[in-house]
Amino acid sequence: MPAHLRIATYAYEHTAALLDGRVPIDGVDATFETAPLVSDIFRRTVERRYDVAEYGLTYFLRTFDLDDSPFLALPVFPNRNFRHSAVFVNTAAGIEQPRDLAGRTIGEFAMFGHDPGVWMKGIFSDEYGLTPDQSRWVVGGTDHPIPAFDWIPQPVPAGVDVRHAADDQTLGAMLEAGEIDALISVDVPQALLAGSTKIARLFPDYETVERAYYRRTGIFPAMHIIAVPRELATRADLMLALYRAFDQAKQLAQDTYRRGALKQHMGVITPWFSRHFEENLELLGDDWWPYGLAANRTVLDTFLRYHYEQGLSRRLLTSEDIIVPALLDT
Repeated sequence: MPAHLRIATYAYEHTAALLDGRVPIDGVDATFETAPLVSDIFRRTVERRYDVAEYGLTYFLRTFDLDDSPFLALPVFPNRNFRHSAVFVNTAAGIEQPRDLAGRTIGEFAMFGHDPGVWMKGIFSDEYGLTPDQSRWVVGGTDHPIPAFDWIPQPVPAGVDVRHAADDQTLGAMLEAGEIDALISVDVPQALLAGSTKIARLFPDYETVERAYYRRTGIFPAMHIIAVPRELATRADLMLALYRAFDQAKQLAQDTYRRGALKQHMGVITPWFSRHFEENLELLGDDWWPYGLAANRTVLDTFLRYHYEQGLSRRLLTSEDIIVPALLDT
């Protein structure tokens, strides 16, 4: 009898073949769901509306401090992004380098320690000597007010000044007005996209900085994993079937780009895309979006260290603590 599972993931090109049924899951009668906002999937995961679901790394890790931690993870990373591009500054604040953020007020999207924030705070600490306690923090929505995420633990380490923006405030407007000096956000402020000269990126040539970061560290930052309840994680065959299906769907998306290179990606609307694709292959390799623990151990262990150092985990977790046992050798 096939297992029936409700599975939720955002509608990425590398999950499309799961959502539309092109890639089945061996031995599973799966119902796939998605949502307009990926945070809605996270909240519903907490509410246990799904059997398997995409989950932000920090949201997932915060559950390990609960008395009965409910989830383990597949080594599947549906969302990853270099995040130097996620740091914005007020152009009148005189911030030219990360060390200039000391003593400043920084906005952060959604909560203290959202996934891009964990990555950038860790990079600031490792590479520039800037730690979170050297700044003040305001949490909120970038272009739309959002309430505190009361459905997930919100640890704030001692000695770090964190407050939530007022109900009618947005971090993008506060940044443009100079009420905060900088912003770390998964969302680009709308004012910047509209041409405001009062907001700029801290790293204007962020692509060069991010490529140099990858060459130096080998890290392509992961933001999300696939969470499974611990009671399901004991079923090794099921875990392997889930992993293989997610990996197959991802491979299909990558194969589309590989085949497109033969025709210089004439189906893609972006000019010079083929050159960009060639540069990415040269830097990231043929499997530029890897799944499995072996290819991602450094990425995971670095995020786990950052999470602990930033006071978001009570103990330093390892990859073995969080990954489904049957998939530790992937």
